[in-house]
Amino acid sequence: MMWAMEATRLDDSTANRLLGIAIDNIQRDHPVHWTHVIDGDHRLVPQRELHPVFAGSFDWHSCVHQTWLAVRLLRLRPALAGADAARDALDKLITHENCVVEAGFFASPAGRYWERPYGWAWLLLLDAELRTSGLPWSVAPIADVLRNRWLEWVSAARLPIRTGTHGNTAFATGLVFDAALATGDAELASACADAALRWHRDEVAYGGFEPDAADFLSPALTTADLMRRALGTADFGAWLDAYLPDLASPRWRVLREPFPVDDPGDPYGSHLAGLALSRAWNWEAIADSLPAGHRYTELARTASAAHREAGWTYVFGGHGYMADHWLGTFGAYLDVKAC
Repeated sequence: MMWAMEATRLDDSTANRLLGIAIDNIQRDHPVHWTHVIDGDHRLVPQRELHPVFAGSFDWHSCVHQTWLAVRLLRLRPALAGADAARDALDKLITHENCVVEAGFFASPAGRYWERPYGWAWLLLLDAELRTSGLPWSVAPIADVLRNRWLEWVSAARLPIRTGTHGNTAFATGLVFDAALATGDAELASACADAALRWHRDEVAYGGFEPDAADFLSPALTTADLMRRALGTADFGAWLDAYLPDLASPRWRVLREPFPVDDPGDPYGSHLAGLALSRAWNWEAIADSLPAGHRYTELARTASAAHREAGWTYVFGGHGYMADHWLGTFGAYLDVKAC
């Protein structure tokens, strides 16, 4: 299926600011966070040699999703003031030759696990955006490798990872599920749905403690957001009742209300700032997916609105590169989306 009718709550000024930040980020080589396992000095090469498409924006996954942000905005708002500069930058970065280099890395033993699942998921979502947008760029060589890597992994993964950071399997699987539906990839969509049910269908009475200091995702809400994709409306309502039977209690005020961020410029502080945004879209999707009259619908809508208001205060807050290299994507994912 193709992307549905689009909705955006961003005005042109805000969208153009996000576009400008994204384009600056994907072209910025330093500072850079290297996470490769190095087995010899010959591997100590500039990131741009190893990853000529996605070397900017501090780390590989952030560069991928900042590229997704730029592409999404160019599709929805092609006349933005910064659109021509953005197109020029993407023309230089997303070339067939560059993508072949990146694809070769992921096809090698070194790429079998690297950036799984978070980076892989954003790459497949970017690929879906490009395949369905009519825009002139393609990351198909990379996506073809990572699609096969994803299927190999997710079809065999017996257990989820319930962290609030990059390893979270529910968040990544939800993104890949969306990408598969957008491109009509039934095999990929089915593998994601099967994994969701294998991991979470029988989970009841969630008892985790949230948030941790480094969280930018909610383990509870990302799980619910994945399950609403895998289940029909009636089944999802029943599942959520069992998963969070006491959601309205004081115990879960910490999940319903935004968590205060003492220092958004600290790396972990920026994560907590992003947590408000990711919780906002989780809560909104949950509310939209519940059956009519469900006891949690208004609770979810109220929580989404509170988290949106809190989260957007950090996006243009001038909190430094630890926040700026990624927070804009989370704001845009919340307010520029398929509906």
